[in-house]
Amino acid sequence: MTKDKNYMLSESKWLGAWMLAATLAAGCTSTPNRAPVEDRGAGARAPAATAVAPLPADAAKALPGAENSGKVGYYAVKPGDTLIRIGLENGQNWKDLVKWNALENPNIIEVGQVLRVVPPGVDPNAAASKPITSARVETRPLDAKAAASAASAVPPAAVATSPAPAAREADDDVNWAWPAAGPVIASFDEGKVKGLAIGGKAGDPVLAAADGRVVYAGSGLRGYGNLVILKHNNTYLTAYAHNQTLLVKEDQTVRRGQKIAEMGSTDADGVKLHFEIRKQGKPIDPARLLPPR
Repeated sequence: MTKDKNYMLSESKWLGAWMLAATLAAGCTSTPNRAPVEDRGAGARAPAATAVAPLPADAAKALPGAENSGKVGYYAVKPGDTLIRIGLENGQNWKDLVKWNALENPNIIEVGQVLRVVPPGVDPNAAASKPITSARVETRPLDAKAAASAASAVPPAAVATSPAPAAREADDDVNWAWPAAGPVIASFDEGKVKGLAIGGKAGDPVLAAADGRVVYAGSGLRGYGNLVILKHNNTYLTAYAHNQTLLVKEDQTVRRGQKIAEMGSTDADGVKLHFEIRKQGKPIDPARLLPPR
């Protein structure tokens, strides 16, 4: 009986040792449970060469102008934007945007950055409802006889007390002319085509549609090729695209009918002039303002 008891104890120890060894072996070959990894880079992954440790919440730098986000008179930069495009879309000279926003490098703007697009000191809400007062009240020439007749028909007292013309009336009184002699080959289509396409031959003259100042002359706006932008007053800009040669420089003053470029096909499928009139940055149908041919 003692012998059988000793045998059973010995077998029990051997079985326990075998199970322990099997458990240890299984532990070496099984896949360990890992802590879950949180992906903090979804949608904007950091480059591989940068440190992956997250920055403290208070270390993140707010984008310039973020405090003005959503306010009238300010613009949040979108992907693909340039100052030239932002200026065109808001009826402003891109150089003024540099000055108003104290930009050190006009080639560097960040997506989400908020820019002032109305002059400092101007109420953005007022600017949204009416243009800034223009120094030039009348741009359409009058013949001497008509001017004398009009003056004699108005009593002196009425002249002295009559209010100054509204800013919108002054800015709207532009003496427009066709920018090229060719036929219209594509019409304005709101939301799709921002201006007129005027046909012609390479080298045909492109003319200023009204008196104004050159606020851009170059090829930095994708889709427009060699481009001239004129500012006529605080309400109207005109754009002349796809030229083969530009004949004016930025800040140059031009007169209605002055040759400013030669027609071409830069960044286009053929020779043509793409012509836009923008009122406070919004494209409008040029055919509504240009005189009948």
